[in-house]
Formats: sequence, C-alpha cells, structure tokens
Amino acid sequence: MNAVFFAQRARGKWPGLMLAALLLAGCVSSPKIDWPARVGNYTHDQAIVELGPPDKSAALTDGTVVAEWLTRRAQIIRAAEPYLLPPGTYFGPLTPMYSETTVPAQYLRLTFGPNGLLTSWKYIGG
Repeated sequence: MNAVFFAQRARGKWPGLMLAALLLAGCVSSPKIDWPARVGNYTHDQAIVELGPPDKSAALTDGTVVAEWLTRRAQIIRAAEPYLLPPGTYFGPLTPMYSETTVPAQYLRLTFGPNGLLTSWKYIGG
C-alpha cells in the first residue's frame, strides 16, 4: 500500500521535473573562445577546421592572410507600440505604430602571419 501511495505522489511530480530538466538544459551555452590565448599558437588550418571556410579572405604580398567569419547576421527587430493616442487624433485609432531597431552584422577577423600562426583578432560590427 505504501508503494502505491508513493507512486501516485511521484507521478504528479514527473512533469515538473521534466520541465525543469529541459529548461536547465536549454540554458547551457558553449564556452567563449579565449582569442588572446590563441595568438601565436593557432593556425589558419585550425581556424578553417573549427569555424569552416571564411566568408572573406585576402592574402597579402608578405604572406599574411586576413580572414573574416560571419558570427551574427544583421537583423531588423520590429515591435508594436502601444496605442497612446486618443481616438480621432491625426493617426486615428486603427493605425498601428511600430518601433524598429537595426542590429548590425558581426564578423570575426583573424589575421595570420606568413608562418600561418594567428597574429591578431577582433570583432567587427555590432
């Protein structure tokens, strides 16, 4: 009888436990890359293996390679504004109003010396 009672009480808690597990699993993020630690010992080939082919790349006459990877696409975020105007004003009661925010694209620029090792890095854009 005690086992049946315990099973009935635990059954009601499973959905809550599963929801908590899913929420916590969704909060896990990958660790940020420590680019300063990679300067001098990270190669162009390692960057291609890890990040994929660069979106833009240029080889300079001295053998230096400058490569850029897109890390975040540009976005336009539109949000509806609340209706704060009284009916009958210039805009009228049925005219929706929106605010618009532009988030620029972000690129990671890595510069590799003639020996193929990372010499500098920086984020370009937003």
